[in-house]
Amino acid sequence: MEDYLINRNRNINRGFRKLEVWKGAVDFFVFVKKKLDVLTGISFKIKAQVEDSSFSVHSNIAEGYGRRYLKESIQMNSIALASMAENYSQVYALLKAEIVDQSWFDEYDAIHYSLENKLINYNKSQVRQLKEKSDWENDYILKEMLEAYETEDT
Repeated sequence: MEDYLINRNRNINRGFRKLEVWKGAVDFFVFVKKKLDVLTGISFKIKAQVEDSSFSVHSNIAEGYGRRYLKESIQMNSIALASMAENYSQVYALLKAEIVDQSWFDEYDAIHYSLENKLINYNKSQVRQLKEKSDWENDYILKEMLEAYETEDT
């Protein structure tokens, strides 16, 4: 069912759905959400903040992809990385306050670390593309139309 949902109704703006880092970020949110749902002794406000920071990761990856320009995508991925750091800090504080146990934190930390590294590598690859001056093709404008416009201008 999941593959069906991911692959249907494809267009230029939904290309982020093929990114493993985006899929991993969605799975990360689900993991955190399920744990928070069964926790006791946690305030609604703190629970909401932890959920929000984990939810923000996949949202920012998707938004960056949808911007269709590398500089903006890199910026949104940097925001996603900041959300990862925020979420780690929050969950670590929950561990220190003995709201989550060590075994759950260890599982969380492994998932978090893996996703964080994937996101760092994704961002690095986009920075390399930008340095090589190979910005994403603006898929909304046909190359021939752009060339015709540039010819008229000269």
